Amino acid sequence: MSRKIRVAAAQVGAVHLDSSRSSTLERLIKLLHNAASQGAQMVLFPECAFTTFFPRHLLNNDEELDAFFEHGEDVTQAPNTKRLFDEARRIGVDISVGFAERTSDGRGFNTCVYYSATLGKVLSKYRKIHLPGTIEPFENPDAINQLEKRYFEPGDLGFKAFRVPHLLPSALKASSNIGTDSNGKGDPIIGLQICNDRRWSEAWRCYGLQGTELVLVGFNTTSQGSELWGQRKSMTAEESEQEALFHHRLSMQSNSYMNSCFSISAARCGLDDGKYDLIGGSAIVDPQGHIIAEAKTKEDEVVFAEIDLEECRQGMEKTFDFARHRRIEAYGLITSQTGIVESELLSP
Repeated sequence: MSRKIRVAAAQVGAVHLDSSRSSTLERLIKLLHNAASQGAQMVLFPECAFTTFFPRHLLNNDEELDAFFEHGEDVTQAPNTKRLFDEARRIGVDISVGFAERTSDGRGFNTCVYYSATLGKVLSKYRKIHLPGTIEPFENPDAINQLEKRYFEPGDLGFKAFRVPHLLPSALKASSNIGTDSNGKGDPIIGLQICNDRRWSEAWRCYGLQGTELVLVGFNTTSQGSELWGQRKSMTAEESEQEALFHHRLSMQSNSYMNSCFSISAARCGLDDGKYDLIGGSAIVDPQGHIIAEAKTKEDEVVFAEIDLEECRQGMEKTFDFARHRRIEAYGLITSQTGIVESELLSP
């Protein structure tokens, strides 16, 4: 049974430390309109989409730091973000977008939400769990820092998949599911990740076990992070960027395949402040791990595709039929141990 939906990634080019909130918001709205003009029903925006990627900077002034966060319980009503959600509702296009969240009790999270334009409300919120980098800056003054552990707490909402209504008019509903096998016939099942989460197979498998058909990943990834990555061999700037792109594609393609799902990734990319280079590579990947659409630039760009969620059934029912093939009695180490414990050394 064909279950086609039209989706898009809204890639965002360079945003500088002194870029105004209003100008960045206008760019996001323009991208939304561009995607809608191509027929998109859903648009994914990047991680921390409303500002530059501030965790690369050491910000000791609380007022300066707080200016990068959205405050309050409802991001759809925040003064620096409200227009994007209002416009999405007006034109009837769902959006998922990332932002820095400051809770009422002062905690910071790297967060994204999925907003239903038809219902006019947030359907799901996700807080980034796998925070990369360090608390303190690198000693090398020229290093590209990644201070998410300084500004954010690890997410506390888990990996919870959710169904999205109104994208598939023919979707099977609970009221009509009497005596029917509903797998692969209901409203789309979606999961959210942010940037570094895409590198962790555990996150994907949590979604795979919930029958997730589409994983959305907004990201900011530096092209030049030798200290961050612990790079052991010398690389040119071009080689380093290609390596970062390779790992990005590898994460999206392999995990889409191993969990029989589509994925969309949306980059914040380009050369911020004439110094901080971020990779592009926004893409839509199918359940066999193939890239079916990918950004061609490192500028503002919409990546669009029509996808058929029926394609997820091949992997879910054969190669990755979890119910038949998984052996959880052998996987205990994954949840009982965090760091590496090497095998004992051999005797001389």
